[in-house]
Amino acid sequence: MTDWRQQRIEMVRYQIAARGVTAPAVLAALRTVPRHEFVPEESRGDSYDDRPLPIGHDSTISQPYIVALMTELAGLTGGESVLEVGTGSGYQAAVLAEIAAQVHTLEIVEPLARRAAATLRRLHYRNVVVRLGDGGHGWRQAGPFDAILVTAAPARRVPAALLRQLADGGRLVAPVGKLEQRLQVIRREGDRFKRRIGTAVRFVPMTGAAAE
Repeated sequence: MTDWRQQRIEMVRYQIAARGVTAPAVLAALRTVPRHEFVPEESRGDSYDDRPLPIGHDSTISQPYIVALMTELAGLTGGESVLEVGTGSGYQAAVLAEIAAQVHTLEIVEPLARRAAATLRRLHYRNVVVRLGDGGHGWRQAGPFDAILVTAAPARRVPAALLRQLADGGRLVAPVGKLEQRLQVIRREGDRFKRRIGTAVRFVPMTGAAAE
């Protein structure tokens, strides 16, 4: 019988903490969330490998380190309302839900949205709401958000709608770029947005309005 818990412990120790992610809540979330439950059956044996995995519909479940890094960069301490753009498998939403009070997550591909919602319900993540929609427009009715994570890459810039839905003092974390992508951390201070450019990454391109 596979010892998934031990695999998670080793994943956090060797793939995440060893690379400099230190936030205790983030490390605890990665040790807790059963990543194998979000991976298609044919890839389940590779669930805790140090790489992204295909989940169908030209999408992937992100590398565990990147999930942890983006979560840490969001600066969550507990009690926040978070928007995720690009639900995918639902794994990142589950990690966020271990820390934040409420997670709203948008997915533009209907089969992925349905599957992620079903997985999150089965695993009793009651503080996650999944909606089918174009993430480039955000989720105005549920905002403003203390943190926004974007898990697909706009080619040139973060959509303005997402910046408008970020609460004062909140952080937005997104990969930006076409051929070369970098994580951007954007912090809102009143009507000003301070950007910090970080790690080189590779995400699927953002579709919908943000691709136009």
